[in-house]
Amino acid sequence: MKLWGGRFAKETNTLTDHFNSSISFDARLYKQDILGSIAHVSMLAKQNIIPVSDSKSIEKGLLDLLSDIEKGTVTFNEKMEDIHMNIEALLTQRIGDVAKKMHTGRSRNDQVALDVRMYVRDEIDELKDMLLNLMHTLVTLSEKHTSTIMPGYTHMQRAQPITFSHHLMAYFEMLKRDYMRLNFTYDMTNSMPLGSGALATTTYPLDRDFVAECLHFDNVCENSLDAVSDRDFCLDLLYTLSTLIMHLSRFSEEIILWSSHEFRFVELDDAYSTGSSIMPQKKNPDIAELVRGKTGRVYGNLMSLLTTMKGLPLAYNKDMQEDKERIFDSIDTIKMCLPIFNEMIKTMKIQDKNMYRAAAGGFTNATDAADYLVKKGLAFRDAHEVIGKLVLHCVTVDTSLEELPLDVYQSLHPLFDKDIYEAISLPICVNERKVKGGPSTQAVLAHLAKAKAFLSDAK
Repeated sequence: MKLWGGRFAKETNTLTDHFNSSISFDARLYKQDILGSIAHVSMLAKQNIIPVSDSKSIEKGLLDLLSDIEKGTVTFNEKMEDIHMNIEALLTQRIGDVAKKMHTGRSRNDQVALDVRMYVRDEIDELKDMLLNLMHTLVTLSEKHTSTIMPGYTHMQRAQPITFSHHLMAYFEMLKRDYMRLNFTYDMTNSMPLGSGALATTTYPLDRDFVAECLHFDNVCENSLDAVSDRDFCLDLLYTLSTLIMHLSRFSEEIILWSSHEFRFVELDDAYSTGSSIMPQKKNPDIAELVRGKTGRVYGNLMSLLTTMKGLPLAYNKDMQEDKERIFDSIDTIKMCLPIFNEMIKTMKIQDKNMYRAAAGGFTNATDAADYLVKKGLAFRDAHEVIGKLVLHCVTVDTSLEELPLDVYQSLHPLFDKDIYEAISLPICVNERKVKGGPSTQAVLAHLAKAKAFLSDAK
């Protein structure tokens, strides 16, 4: 008989049991459910709601059950619907009727809200560690390439020369914001809902602050209706993970391009590439492609839960059972992507000569040629027009600004002198951009110092 079966005259249909059950996926909440129950019964004893001896018996039974679950010797029952009722039923089998006192003063509504919040906190801690590992890798790789020149792009057209380090550190900044969003999500999650009951608390004299302290929550949820029906923290997590995987997807897109024969900026390690079943020459960037591809499922989970929540009246509704699979899948996906993405980046070979050759083509120093004239007194718009004509001439005769004779420069404007060639050399173009946040070696080294300080503080 169901633990709630007193109201019902007959058993539920097997189809109902299967459709209603969540144990197939919420079984992973077993640890949070047990730890939450231990804190709850400790509080019940402290408040003289149940005898201390009963609390101790329940706590020991729960710890023994936790140990057996982690050993893999416990089987959950679909007829018990969810992890909460499975734990209670299993405990009752082990220690008898005293286990039935465990649910005094609470509902599955506030119980599941507690379990999910505790689970999200635990997973955020793991995700932050994985993210920091990738950020460390980017800093380490960047330190090796503060003078490696490559083209920067706009509209996927070569635009201006930058350093590879500068490019990598752009992703560091994105991931740093993702890390900060995980911290924000943790803070939004870290309010304790237990004691809210089904929706209207209870007549028992619960000490919710005691339970919050036991379970390391910063505070308790202030409104019982909100506490059992709030899934904003789940949405915060799904949004944060969607943004994180969007950043990984953008990076993956560049890795895919850079590893192509057309670019040849990087070569992926054999351990993080795959081949073709028919074309023996192929070395495919499948890891990057899969990270890019998995972005869609993480986005889908966010949109799915947003849609689930949009029309729900207060307080708890069974629709909210759909939250767990969404967050579980997104967490699992990100935890699968981050470590292998990190290793792919860590082991790839940088083809710095190819990067330099690409920066030398495509007139990436054209802006610097215009700035040369500006520094000699010409208005920027006029300088822009002069250099545009020079580029058109170079395209027509198939040459570059570096190779253009001085008399051609001077035929378009008398301010040009032989120092133009130094002004448009790629190292000068890059390293004169000393502005804070720029690509020069000097600016990037300053950025790296701040990045390392951030990582040190984040430990």
